[in-house]
Parts: sequence; structure tokens; C-alpha cells
Amino acid sequence: MDMTWVTDRIALGGGIWNAKNMAEVAQSSVTHVIDMQIEFDDTPLGEAAGVKVLWNPTDDDFLPKPPELLERGVEFAQEALIDANAKLYIHCAAGVHRAPMMTLAVMGAMGWDLDAAMVLIETRRPAVDFADVYVESVRRYLGLQKAEVRAQR
Repeated sequence: MDMTWVTDRIALGGGIWNAKNMAEVAQSSVTHVIDMQIEFDDTPLGEAAGVKVLWNPTDDDFLPKPPELLERGVEFAQEALIDANAKLYIHCAAGVHRAPMMTLAVMGAMGWDLDAAMVLIETRRPAVDFADVYVESVRRYLGLQKAEVRAQR
């Protein structure tokens, strides 16, 4: 399995594709998966392995991503990580563009400085290629999230 641990509870990588790989993911103590692939929905594999899956299909088209796409993943991750024993795997097909984008959004929502998060992600997984348009999508999403929090005060 092409899986890289970025933190002790968040991993990112490439596609799962089959039951054998999903079993390996589950054996790695992963309890939740964010599947960013438009190409393949892991939900049935996750159900069979006892892993909760959010299928968040995303084209790797180097176009801006809507805040709602990132919000779905962040909400799923935040709910999952409330459980101290939960571990999250975020993946796309190759773990190079879409999964790192979502990992960055999750870490940013958790309070990480985005530049520090990017350095950590790239250090742990050198194959990562942060497309400027995807990083800007994350920055825009996090800015909207902060504005909503301020408006609720």
C-alpha cells in the first residue's frame, strides 16, 4: 500500500483499489478514509473492512476547487478525529495532488500554519506536488471558514 503517515493520526497516499489493500489499510489502524478519487469509490470496500469512507470525488484538472468540496472532507475528518483512537487516510489515485490538497485543508482547519503543514507533508512524502491553484483553493476555503466563525461571534 502506498501510504505515508504525515502525523501520528493522518496518512495520505495513493488509491486503495481492492479488498486486499483495504484490509491492509484497516490493519494499519486506519478507521476513516477520505477518498478524493473521481475514478473509484472505496465505500463498498470500506464497509466490508469496517472502515468509514467519505467518497469526495474530485477531478485532478488543475482548476480551483469549491469550498464545499473541502468542507465535506474537513467536517468528516474533524468528526472522525474526535475519537482519540481514530486514524485517517486521505487518498487519491497517486497521492500527489488531490490527497495532499485535502490533507492541507484538514491540517489548516486544525490550526496548522499552511506553510509549516506543506513543509511537513512534502518532507514526509516527497512525491507531493502542491499545485498553486489547489493551495489557493485551500487558502480561500480557510479564509471563508474564519469569516464564518467571526460572523457567529
